[in-house]
Amino acid sequence: MTNRLANVTARKLACESCGTEFTCDPEGVCWCFEESIRLPLPKAGQSPFKDCLCVHCLKRLAGEAERSS
Repeated sequence: MTNRLANVTARKLACESCGTEFTCDPEGVCWCFEESIRLPLPKAGQSPFKDCLCVHCLKRLAGEAERSS
């Protein structure tokens, strides 16, 4: 018998910036695939975040990055 849960990739996360809970499923259909926002990945040690952000914080950071360039 195989373990059905062994292949589950979706994770319940809390945004590290604001605490909003959301589901991240990079192997399935994730909300971030629908977004046109593409931020450059920060170099190791330069980002205060270690995991995914919610859609609102991602958009806020994209706006900040656009204004600073």
